[in-house]
Amino acid sequence: MTRRFLFVLGSARAEGNTELLARRAAEQLPPDVEQQWIDLTEHPLPDFEDLRHDSDHVRPTEGSLALLLDATLAATDIVIVTPLYWYSVSAQTKRYLDYWSGWLRTPDLDFKATLAGRTLWGVTALAHREEVVADPLVGTLHNSAAYMGMRFGGVLLGNGSKPGDVLNDTEALTRAKTFFTQEAPPARFLYEQD
Repeated sequence: MTRRFLFVLGSARAEGNTELLARRAAEQLPPDVEQQWIDLTEHPLPDFEDLRHDSDHVRPTEGSLALLLDATLAATDIVIVTPLYWYSVSAQTKRYLDYWSGWLRTPDLDFKATLAGRTLWGVTALAHREEVVADPLVGTLHNSAAYMGMRFGGVLLGNGSKPGDVLNDTEALTRAKTFFTQEAPPARFLYEQD
């Protein structure tokens, strides 16, 4: 299967530090790897309604929901591109992940089986020198990948607050050059690891 990367942009700021870092990493992908970039501010999702115990789950056929669902299903690699907001993912990103719950229950979609074995990655910029403060964000993505039976490539972290700051983070830019070349192991919950 040809690799197809979906970059889900979850920042409230266009061309912010997180997106700049993600684009630097994406520049390193081979030219035959397809890339699709979807900005959640340009394709806003409605509030997620939990219909888990109802029977009217319908596959979306138009609008932002259909675009994101189809792009997610088509991707071999999903890259969550979100700044660190209050120590986790942005509200837009969380809403996108919430929709995974609904897609799990959509008849004839096989959402979980389709994503199993594919790879989830993260890219984030934070305005803090201690990267450990991003652990909740990393945990959110890692556990989501584990639940879905996906691989987890980790999170590329960069430092920046003002627009363009991340371009001064030479360590992050160096990591970006090889970020997508690393082997992504199957994600496992912490309690499953020895």
